[in-house]
Order: sequence, then C-alpha cells, then structure tokens
Amino acid sequence: MLAGSRNMPGAAILCAKAAMRSGAGLVTVGLPKDLSMAIPKKIFEVMTKPLAQTKEGSVSLEAYAEIKKFLSKTDVLVVGPGLSQNSSVKHLVRKIVSQENTLPTVIDADGLNALVGYLKKFKGIKILTPHPGEMARLLGTLTNAVQKNRKDIALSFAKKYNCLVVLKGNHTVVADGKGKVYINNTGNPGMATAGSGDVLTGIIASFLAQGLIPFEAAKYAVYLHGLAGDFAAKKKTQPGLVASDIIDNIPDAVKHCSN
Repeated sequence: MLAGSRNMPGAAILCAKAAMRSGAGLVTVGLPKDLSMAIPKKIFEVMTKPLAQTKEGSVSLEAYAEIKKFLSKTDVLVVGPGLSQNSSVKHLVRKIVSQENTLPTVIDADGLNALVGYLKKFKGIKILTPHPGEMARLLGTLTNAVQKNRKDIALSFAKKYNCLVVLKGNHTVVADGKGKVYINNTGNPGMATAGSGDVLTGIIASFLAQGLIPFEAAKYAVYLHGLAGDFAAKKKTQPGLVASDIIDNIPDAVKHCSN
C-alpha cells in the first residue's frame, strides 16, 4: 500500500487494518520515512517501508525506483489513501500507473486526484474507487450529474478506459470494461464518514490478494463493507459510526455471509 502523509496518517492505518482483518496475509505500507513508526504503534501486524519524502511530509517522486523494485515481490498494489495532493506525489502516481505491470492495482482518494487529465495512460489491471465528487473531477463534470446517472456513468467510464470502477455512495456501483455491473444493497448513511472509503479499499485489495478476479473482489468487498457498516450502526448508531467501527465488525459480517 502506497498511502499516508504527514497530515493524513490515519488513512494508511485504516486501509491496512481493513486488509488484514478481511484476510490479507501480509501487508506492507510504503509511506514517508518520518511516519515509519506511526503504523506499527497502531497495527502490530503490518509492515512498513520508509520512503523518500518531500519537505511537506508526502512520499516523493524520488521513491519511484525503490517502489518499483519492491513491487516485484508483491501480489496487489494500493495507491492513494492519504497520499496528499503534493505535486511530487501526483507525478509519482502517474508514473506508477503508466508502467506495465501485471499487478492488480487499486487506486483511491489522492491516487484518483492525481489522474485528473491523465486517464489515457493506464496500463495493466486498474481498479478505481471514486466517490461521486472524485468521479466528477475525473470526468470534468458536476457531482449532481454523476449522481443522476450512476450506473451508466460507471459502465461507460469502465469501458472507455478498460478498467474496473467502484462508484461509491448509496447503492455503490461496480462496473467493468466488458459491461458487467453490480449494484450493492448493503450499507447505511452513517457510513458517509471520514475513512470509510479507505476501509473499502483495504477490503478490495485483500480479496484480490486472496485470488479473486477483480470484478468478484470488488463486488464481494462492497457487499461486506456495507454489511459490516450495518452491524456497526446497530451497535453505535448511524450518527455515531466511525470508520474503525466498520473494521471491528468485519468478522461478524464474514460469519453472517458464511452461514
């Protein structure tokens, strides 16, 4: 996972913890070197890879060679949670997604922001997880326009750029470039809280690492994420729900699905 920055270390923590809780056997977070001790203090099971950083505390473009070398022994790559919109980060993200590799790559949050105006450079298997505002920025339109036509927009985007789209929100839409679509029916308004998307990204990455094909990994992750959020809301209420509550309820959601 390429995630986290000085002002947003929590995104990396939530994403990594969600991946571990949903079955990933080994997670390594690549993050600015000054934050290298922040993750182990919060999640003992996660490994870290300190990377070159900018003066603002974001991962630097200078880290690219080291990241590329590390990817040779990696099954899945996550790019984006909490990376910041530093210009060096944007160039790093663009360089990563334009390189040929066979790794399924989940792009979220600031990873998506870096791709505005750069969508035609995708190579390899890319899974994009935008919320409606991020999708609007990618398309150069308004959020309301996205919300009025969620299914068709997700499908057309996936086909145009030969990727898989997880358009988050009420009834999250999963669409691939071949016309397959899934509309989710789990989840609740309390999940519109900071960090919820980072949790979903972690679950998708975990399912990919366990061998599911991208469409199935995204579909089941979205369902499980929403179900865990529903369990959390029953215990904490929707207004009181926070992203870490979703992670805490992943095991109960898994048990429910297996019954």
